[in-house]
Amino acid sequence: MIRVLVVDDQAIVREGLVSMLVPEPDISVIGEAQDGDEALQRAIALTPDIVLMDVRMPHTDGLTALFEIKRALPACAVIMVTLYDDPAYLMRAVANGAAGYVLKDSSRVELLRAVRTTAEGGAIIDSTMLPSLLNQVSDMLAGGHLDRDPAPPTQPLTPRESEVLALVAEGLTNIQIGERLVISPTTVKSHVQSILHKMDVSDRTQAAVLAVRRGLI
Repeated sequence: MIRVLVVDDQAIVREGLVSMLVPEPDISVIGEAQDGDEALQRAIALTPDIVLMDVRMPHTDGLTALFEIKRALPACAVIMVTLYDDPAYLMRAVANGAAGYVLKDSSRVELLRAVRTTAEGGAIIDSTMLPSLLNQVSDMLAGGHLDRDPAPPTQPLTPRESEVLALVAEGLTNIQIGERLVISPTTVKSHVQSILHKMDVSDRTQAAVLAVRRGLI
C-alpha cells in the first residue's frame, strides 16, 4: 500500500487530489495539511511513503518544507505540485530533495502514474533532463550555493551498483541500463532498489543528486 500525505493551502485542490487517489486499491491517503509547517509535523507523525505538496503556501512554502521533510525523513518521497512547467524551478526542487513534480492540470492517469512510479523508486522527470540538472547541481556546489554531502553510504556500493548508479545519472532507463551492462531489466531494478536502500534515499533522481554531492560520479 502506498501511503500518501496531501499538502495544499486550498481545500478544493486537496479535495481534488484526494478524490483522484482514494479509489485506487493500492493507494491510501493517510492525511492532509494546509501549509508547510503542518506538512512537516504531519509527515513526521505519519511517515508517509509520498508527500504530494504545493509550492506556494502561507507561513512555510513548499520548497522550505520539502527540505525539512527530506532532512527528517530521507526515505520519504516528495512530489511537488505546481501550476508551472519551469525547468529552473525543477532544478531547485530536485536540489532540495524532490523526486520531481506534477502539474496541477495533470490528468488523473498522469497523477497516479507519478505516484506509483515514485513509490517504486523510479524517476518522474524527463530522463533527458537529468544530466542537465546534475550539471546545475555541480555548479551550485562549486559556487557554494549547495552543501556537499561527504558522508559515505553506511553500506558501500558494490562495483556493479556503482556502474548502475553512473548510468542512472546519465538518465538511462532500466531497459537501457540492462542493454549497456548486458543484464536483464529485472536485475537492474534489483540493483537500483539496493542503491536506494544503501544511500537512504527515496528515488533514483535523489540517488543521482546525492552521488554528485558526494563526488561519487
